[in-house]
Amino acid sequence: MSPHSDRTRLISSATRRGQGRRPVNPPVERASTMLSDRAAVMRDNADGPTYGLDGGAAARQLRAALADLEAAEDAFIVPSGLAAVTVPLLALTRPGDEVITTDALYGPSRRFLSRYQAARGVTSRFLPADADAETVIAAIGPRTRLVLMESPASLTFEMIDVEAVARACRERGVLSMIDNTWGAGLAFKPLAHGVDVSVQALTKYVSGHSDVLMGGIAVTDSACRRAIADTIEDLGWHVSPDDAWLALRGLRTLPLRYAEQGRAGLIIAEWLQARPEVSRVLYPPLPGSVGHELWTRDFTGAASLMGVVLKGGTEAAGQALLDALSLFGMGYSWGGFESLITHETHQTAYRVYPPALEGELIRLHVGLEDPSDLIADLERGLAAFRAALTLP
Repeated sequence: MSPHSDRTRLISSATRRGQGRRPVNPPVERASTMLSDRAAVMRDNADGPTYGLDGGAAARQLRAALADLEAAEDAFIVPSGLAAVTVPLLALTRPGDEVITTDALYGPSRRFLSRYQAARGVTSRFLPADADAETVIAAIGPRTRLVLMESPASLTFEMIDVEAVARACRERGVLSMIDNTWGAGLAFKPLAHGVDVSVQALTKYVSGHSDVLMGGIAVTDSACRRAIADTIEDLGWHVSPDDAWLALRGLRTLPLRYAEQGRAGLIIAEWLQARPEVSRVLYPPLPGSVGHELWTRDFTGAASLMGVVLKGGTEAAGQALLDALSLFGMGYSWGGFESLITHETHQTAYRVYPPALEGELIRLHVGLEDPSDLIADLERGLAAFRAALTLP
């Protein structure tokens, strides 16, 4: 293991000596067919990929950099963040198995469990979003094959003691997996905390520019690695060389963007928490917020994604807030350079245990704009929210 920091290693892997004259960035190799000089070596991948599905130079370098970042035996790339969740679930569960997760699971992941997996005999149990580690561990039964975590959780940002759950899973012969998109493989290292499979949407912070769809899967266990590799091969998943190149470029600057956006996110969160229109800011780095103690213990940095619970309001008032903004884009996803906002109250209604919210739920992603400009924009939005509440 290199003694250097993540920030240094993500760049030094591009400038390492002993590889001859070459560009800093790998070439983009658009190829389906890979040619060999002799028939005897056509199936031998020692000299490189034997077919386009195996990935070119950019894909191989991206996988190696992600594995190094997460201290993994191997890392895989797949066409979306959702695929990063579904591939391990397909690879590691069988009919009759049970998956345990919480009610705050990312919506499309929940849909995959409830629809696709359920139809194939894999059942899922959704615990309350605020379930602590002891509750999750107590729920593990004889049919439990895998515990799927998010920390912080989607939309309501609950935290869980990941290491305690992972340790209990190992003691019981159960696999643990986490969607670590918020931590980006940078601020939180799930594999170092005993988790078997760490996945993230590389669409978000790693790509960083809202122009790539991709997912990453990092593993340390050789049996999990083989099962996941076989599933990717059997499904024929492939990431385009152009997208792999873009994600690798984004990965080089991930630590700088992540730190700056986290700094700005805390400024915005503190400002929002003091506003009379706001009941709560759901942002673990914020003192007094949900999961702050666990975040302080386990994380070395913060994403800039948060939830904001307003004081009362209606769907129309929440929409008025969004419509009044000019700097926050209205669009799904996050982790890019731009600030985004969505209205999320309706999504909590699908949960088995809907949260008790004091008002409308807004999700903010803070980008790289000047925080003072974003605050002025949010002031306009909150003024529109107040005006909508006073309309007859």
